[in-house]
Amino acid sequence: MPPDKMTISAVIPLYNGAPYIEESLDSVFSQIVPPDEVIVVDDGSTDDGAAIVERLAQTRPITLLRKANGGQSSARNYGITHSKGQLIALLDQDDIWYPNHLAELTKPFRRPRYPELGWVYSNLDEIDETGKMIGRDCLNRASHVVHPKRDLVHCLMADMFILPSASVMTRAAFNAVGGFDEQLVGFEDDDLFLRLFRAGYDNIYLDKALTKWRIFGGSSSFSGRMAISRMVYVRKLLADYPNDTHRGLRYTTDLIVPRFFPWLVREYNRALKSGQKDAIQQALDDMKFLLPMHRTRMRLVLRMLMPILEHPALAQMLVPLGTMVRPALRRLLR
Repeated sequence: MPPDKMTISAVIPLYNGAPYIEESLDSVFSQIVPPDEVIVVDDGSTDDGAAIVERLAQTRPITLLRKANGGQSSARNYGITHSKGQLIALLDQDDIWYPNHLAELTKPFRRPRYPELGWVYSNLDEIDETGKMIGRDCLNRASHVVHPKRDLVHCLMADMFILPSASVMTRAAFNAVGGFDEQLVGFEDDDLFLRLFRAGYDNIYLDKALTKWRIFGGSSSFSGRMAISRMVYVRKLLADYPNDTHRGLRYTTDLIVPRFFPWLVREYNRALKSGQKDAIQQALDDMKFLLPMHRTRMRLVLRMLMPILEHPALAQMLVPLGTMVRPALRRLLR
């Protein structure tokens, strides 16, 4: 099919999204350039979300698929497998597309390009649980993040910040890398787009907000499953990207471990404040796993602190002191 005739499939995973799914679907059917098909995948919901979709499907061309709960990656893969479009536009159940979302994101695909274009993505606006605006063009606030993706170092040193709801990709590219990794229930988007980049597909970034990203305390970004998935992803990165002595690039030591270790410190602090013993121990175990791979100076400092962290009562007493010590510690580790 000629590039200017490429068809679009909108795929929406649904899991207990009753409060938001109608607004999300309204945004799909308000597109200046409408999708050729709309697929919603009910991933084993226990609320009324699927019933809302069934009601909407009586007057709108929506295909509702049902499957046992397997997580967002599984639901997306399932929906894409059952879709037909050459272009795949993903939308999370609580996010919203602006009316020009598909018109802008699909435009670069409608002319031949070399190297082959794999995906186009955009900036986005952040909203709260009620849909009220939190911040416009929120990707501009992310430090150490480079758009579009042009080198492996920047893909590994910080989160990719390519939101599925703010991207369109080709079916050919998606299939070529095997889709979403279904063992991941967090960072599955980073993992997919990193594999697309490594496979040689080009990408384009549009520095304009085309999506409203709903983020709040009940989001998957803040779930315990996300913390577990993060370490699954870390182990996958460590296996795939050891230090490259030939190029003088220490992927593990200088990029991966420094990127994810602060997450573990935050997990430890959250668990410490809430008194969750299992979560405290898990964070400690994960820190101990990454510690030997850390930069030398940081490794020495953390080894001195670890005996304190292993005693939560003592660590709790020293939290106020840590607030005063942290600036000096940052200067030491530069």
